[in-house]
Amino acid sequence: MKTKYFVYIVLAVGFIGLVSYRIWDNSKMNTQGSMVKEQAVFSVEGTVLVPEEFSEELSLTGTLEGDELIEIRSEVSGVVEEINFEEGAKVKKGQVLFRVNDSELRAQLAKMGSAEGLAEENERRAQLLLEKEAVSQEEYDFARAELRSAQAETQLIRAQLAKAGVRAAFSGTIGLRYISEGSYVTPATPIATLVNTEKLKITFSVPEKYSSQIRIRDEISFTTSNSPEEYTAIIYAVEPQVDLSTRTLKMRAVVDNREGKLIPGTFANVFLPLATVEDALMVPAEALIPIQNGKKIFVFRDGFARELEVQTGSRTKDKVQVLKGLKAGDTILTSGVIVLKEGAPVKIELKNPIASTPAE
Repeated sequence: MKTKYFVYIVLAVGFIGLVSYRIWDNSKMNTQGSMVKEQAVFSVEGTVLVPEEFSEELSLTGTLEGDELIEIRSEVSGVVEEINFEEGAKVKKGQVLFRVNDSELRAQLAKMGSAEGLAEENERRAQLLLEKEAVSQEEYDFARAELRSAQAETQLIRAQLAKAGVRAAFSGTIGLRYISEGSYVTPATPIATLVNTEKLKITFSVPEKYSSQIRIRDEISFTTSNSPEEYTAIIYAVEPQVDLSTRTLKMRAVVDNREGKLIPGTFANVFLPLATVEDALMVPAEALIPIQNGKKIFVFRDGFARELEVQTGSRTKDKVQVLKGLKAGDTILTSGVIVLKEGAPVKIELKNPIASTPAE
């Protein structure tokens, strides 16, 4: 009997303990839930989207090149007899830069001069005999052909003599030379580089979607990596077709460089003005969140954060143009957006004065 009562007492104590534990556990969970709910309200900053004027500008990279550039070589082989230029100096069009020894060619010219004189005399005699019918027409034609052959050979040697003195093809600046007097050169031997630096060309490529907005004689601006100064250039040539591998259209502009501030081969940051949009929707760059197929942004709706996918366009230093997904008057969230989720309760602090009552 005592054992029976003891079992009943133990069961009653266990039941009371279980009920008390469940009551305590539920109370703890409710308390923690209230704390979590309080902590889940995020404090964020936001701004009301207001249309503004935006002058779209395309930022590209390009390269400065000399308006004219050639590698100087000799057209004939021989020993360099004289060099008439200083490295890095200005030269004028037609100036003799260096001369190859031409004594052998002059000897050949003298020899051919004698041969040509003899052929000319033979042709004259044959013509006189032909008039007297002392020789046939065939014999006269042979003498005349000999004369023409000698004249052609003489012209060839004179042309080679003219090539012995290498002249500047245009006015410009000559670079470092790779020969000395006494060097033996051939047409394959590089001598120096001649560059026209008074005008420079800038070559750059434009994405095909912008190609229809750019025309010949449009003005561009650019800076170089070695100077903050901004220069202007005029587009003067455009490729007739888009590059299929890069989907870009190559263009070329020209810039005056008579002051010599720009150096050919320099990297250039090109800024290309496009159309001006009067009612563009510009959002801070930090408000955009990259996703797999594009970008999203959070907006404020009835105390909660709502995410919207957007399509973006051009950008400035700190803002990005939104083409689709938003409308004027939307309140966008600009800070703390990385930790936000769809439907998260938020407490917003608006930054622009006109945004005292967020539009829904």
